[in-house]
Amino acid sequence: MKTAGLKRKNLAVAIAIGFVAVFATTTALATEVRGHLQQENSGQPVANAKVSLDGTAYTATADKDGNFVFADVPAGSYTVSVSQTGFATTHSALTVGNTGPATVNISLKKVAELKGLIVAANRYDASTMQMDAPNTTNVLSAASLQHTAVHNVAEALGLIPGVNVTNTGSGYFSGIDGAARGEGVYATVRGLPADYDVNLINGVDVAQGMPYSRSVQLSLLPPSGLQTIVMNKTSTADMDGDAIGGTVDFRTPSAYDFAKDMSGSVSVSGRSESRARDYGNSGLGGGFAGDFQTKFGSAKQFGVYASAYYDYRTYVNSEEAAATSAYNDGSWQFAHTDANGNNAPGFDPSKNLSSTGMNVGVVPGYERRYGGNFSFDWKVDETLSTYLRMTYAYAQTTEDTSFTQLIPRNITYNQVGTSNVYTPNIGRIASRYWYETNPEIADLATFQAGGDKTVGGWTISPNVFYSFGDNDRPDHVEIDGREDKYSQTNFAYSGSTLMGYGNGSFPYPQLTPALLAQVNNIPGLYANDDGELTKIYSGQRKGGAKVDFRYDFANGSLSSIQFGAKFTESVRNYTNRDWSTAGINDGVTTLGDLGIFNGTYNSIFPGQYNWKSPKVSESAVSNLIQQYLVSSDLDTCGDSLYANNYNCDTLRGREAVSAIYGKATFNIGNLEIIPGLRFEHTGIQNTYWVVPQDSSGNETLGYFQTNHSVFNEPLPSVFLNYRPTDGSVYRVGLWQSYTRPSLYQLGSSSSVSVSQGVTTITRGNPNLKAIEATNLDFSGQWSNDNGGYASVAGFYKHLSHYIYDAGGGQANSNTNGAGTVFYKTPENGGNGRVYGIELDTHQKFKFLPEPFDGLGVSFNATRQNTKVNLGVPGFQNEEMQSAPKFMANAEVFYEKNGFSLNLSYHYTSAWLANYDQLNEGAPWDDLWIRPIKRLDLHAGYAFNNGLQVDFSISNLAKNYSYWAHIGRQSLVISDIVDTGMTSLLTVKYNF
Repeated sequence: MKTAGLKRKNLAVAIAIGFVAVFATTTALATEVRGHLQQENSGQPVANAKVSLDGTAYTATADKDGNFVFADVPAGSYTVSVSQTGFATTHSALTVGNTGPATVNISLKKVAELKGLIVAANRYDASTMQMDAPNTTNVLSAASLQHTAVHNVAEALGLIPGVNVTNTGSGYFSGIDGAARGEGVYATVRGLPADYDVNLINGVDVAQGMPYSRSVQLSLLPPSGLQTIVMNKTSTADMDGDAIGGTVDFRTPSAYDFAKDMSGSVSVSGRSESRARDYGNSGLGGGFAGDFQTKFGSAKQFGVYASAYYDYRTYVNSEEAAATSAYNDGSWQFAHTDANGNNAPGFDPSKNLSSTGMNVGVVPGYERRYGGNFSFDWKVDETLSTYLRMTYAYAQTTEDTSFTQLIPRNITYNQVGTSNVYTPNIGRIASRYWYETNPEIADLATFQAGGDKTVGGWTISPNVFYSFGDNDRPDHVEIDGREDKYSQTNFAYSGSTLMGYGNGSFPYPQLTPALLAQVNNIPGLYANDDGELTKIYSGQRKGGAKVDFRYDFANGSLSSIQFGAKFTESVRNYTNRDWSTAGINDGVTTLGDLGIFNGTYNSIFPGQYNWKSPKVSESAVSNLIQQYLVSSDLDTCGDSLYANNYNCDTLRGREAVSAIYGKATFNIGNLEIIPGLRFEHTGIQNTYWVVPQDSSGNETLGYFQTNHSVFNEPLPSVFLNYRPTDGSVYRVGLWQSYTRPSLYQLGSSSSVSVSQGVTTITRGNPNLKAIEATNLDFSGQWSNDNGGYASVAGFYKHLSHYIYDAGGGQANSNTNGAGTVFYKTPENGGNGRVYGIELDTHQKFKFLPEPFDGLGVSFNATRQNTKVNLGVPGFQNEEMQSAPKFMANAEVFYEKNGFSLNLSYHYTSAWLANYDQLNEGAPWDDLWIRPIKRLDLHAGYAFNNGLQVDFSISNLAKNYSYWAHIGRQSLVISDIVDTGMTSLLTVKYNF
């Protein structure tokens, strides 16, 4: 009876509420508003535009025919605001009467400029941005980032045609150590090195914290918290001119990118790495993220957006490093030689290689990242809007490498019959062990404030900005042990190579029983010393201001003019200091006696090499070093004076860039013509340490010295865009760009040596020229009403004064001078060229009957060629670094009713990593990266209540993530990294 009473009571309440609602509706005299959007000139409908009634919660999105509806709008006067990518924002007056529906027809003016930092929520928005842009761009939307298996921004860029993602670079990310992290770090665009790109966050130049280049470590940034990634492959006059490769803008949302007045999300994630589980570790990781936005004020004139994230990962990966051993320890020979071990006449050296040693390692690591974004917007009135943007990203990585080393000794050469052709014979193999850490603390932050003010046809946009970035390697420690510290007899060996090769050319060391017993007993090796400590700090602080002026003409073929100025000043600091403890020479102490081991991996490379490897306590090694370290152990550059060792690898640089530009936009029918001119002046002052010698060749106390570099670059451009229909555009662009040399090449530390009356000064070169490029781009883009998009682009770049990535060494080092004084400095190379073609297509099969209308495919591919003259004899026709000839992404997807399924395949052909890896003075020993293949899977479901679940697997087939080899056609001497498969589960709630 009580239940029945409650039902009657609830019914009465419902009836009462219904009467109140009817009464309220009647007194408000609400009615319906119907509208239509069309283009000003052509009359074509404008679809997917955002329409709102200012000062109210009424919002709508125009359908494909340009129509929209507001229901139950009370009588009164309103302002209708319409915004859509590629069109000028429009405001129209509307009066809603007491009876009958109200109608409004609005014409939108198409503009060539993408005003402001527009963000893309889905693939449709992204393709629309690409179509409307005045230059060639690729856009990744929030949905694109969400529906992939990538785990950071660098990897996300690999989805874009013409972009190669690398997991190695310069500095302490070079070679196999960087690759062992198992994640993308840099992105190269259209065959150009990563430091030929400009990286922006919300339009702000980010600081470049890497020690030896102008690259930015993109692995800092996770996909969460980003709304759009815009890759500009051509540069108009209003963009920074030092972008030969491309300009990447990572955009975070503001409150006005959301339809609701208040919304947000929270998410949690978990991850698992299969290679760690192969070692018996969990390989687990996870994180959480959240964002919130609100618009408030009497007219919703204030908007606030904030996001934050935290994530971590644990990993254990595998390394086989014969190429590293060949470079560091001379563990290679020619398979056929002359009597002195040189390449035998008649044999191609690149195909005549023998691997005589190797390193095999276990790489455990831990990485944690956190950060967030904040934006504040104030729409003061219809003519003035202001904003504040802040972003911050932090990453801390702890990584260890435990290398078991097999190093050849006592090499002799045996003649084959009477042929005068010899083969090497390894007299013995030295068994050694090397442990090092690769810690890193990196951060990247941007701050900016600005606004947009319209006065008549003028738009004035001032902006001030600041950014800082650091890439530090604090407390890097090393320790090693060796069996042959006191005896040079073990382990006897006989053979021309250490390796045999199995399926897929994977190398297998041929171990004698004695060697096998030794590699299973690393703690028994003699301790060489009590360890080595290195501290590296590298960072940049960058700030400045800019102002842009634009005037839009109401009539005539001249649509707009734009001009502006920008000033940026940055300060760069880099220090590297190294301490080595004294050797242990008691003939008794072993690595096991040092107390640094805390367990064992039963297999050093599961599935390939099954001998053991010890687990090392990093804290134990660090404590051991601190226990025995004294100030005189400082030996950064091997100098005899403490002050010289303390300062010899120190660099400070101040760089100031001033720029002015002007451009115009002409509209002649369906043709847009955008000529422009930019001029950039750069002044750089470097401060570095000089280590001198007296006339007798004795080292003397050093001192700081400065040098200066100046670059003046006029950068003309012209772009033609022909838009015969709303769904097509054809572009041609011709422009000039450049890249300044890295500060390290301009002003690295200097040393002075004297020998037999000849003085040689080794230093950076402040007279290096900027790398200059003349660029030509032509493309066509098409879209349809069925969720389809396609583009074809061709490009050509002619480069002058090329400089390659030499890491911490001099690029194209050359000695010149006269008399008794000579200078050894980096030098510019010669000319280069890059050309290629890109294809990008996406189609959702909306025309199919349900449920198949959710199916779709996407595909992009790039075919490119690069040639460059390094300026070194024998290296006049080299390919560029990190520039594969072919790249492709293919995807099959299903998206319907909240469900999404994506199966994607990524392929990158072989590419050149380092020139002249073995210092043989010829290109046959370049280091190449074997083709990369990766299959990824994503599945997700968005519930109606705001809950969303996504699951992704990266590298489903567990292909090797890195395989480098010496010689383009040879796999005999290889470095290989196995990082396995990564699974990621994310649960997100949107409110």
